[in-house]
Amino acid sequence: MRRRRLTTSPEIMGIMRKWYFTLHLQEPLTEKQSNTLDHLDRFNDGRIGLEEVPGVRAKFTCVFEAETLTAAIREALDFFEDFPGVLVRSVELDALELDENGMATPAVVPAPPPLEDDPAA
Repeated sequence: MRRRRLTTSPEIMGIMRKWYFTLHLQEPLTEKQSNTLDHLDRFNDGRIGLEEVPGVRAKFTCVFEAETLTAAIREALDFFEDFPGVLVRSVELDALELDENGMATPAVVPAPPPLEDDPAA
């Protein structure tokens, strides 16, 4: 069996595009962390925005320009070096983000919603 080798076209390299994704935090922000966030300029440039339910959950919606999605995520994660005690639990691409990133195809679709319990069972 002959294997195909993936190559990178020189024409494709170097193209910057916007990538959309969400970073979920391990824990909700504490009051002290929220106050620290207010003074971190990196988090106030419009590329990363906090969405939270205080004491319950926190996530950051991100729009970063980079050559690849991996590079965009890496740049966003670098922001957290200056944010002590805050850990990112996961990276999410929801249905809208898959579409915005040009990744919503028949081969890459969001997971179906969970099945509800069957009352007859």
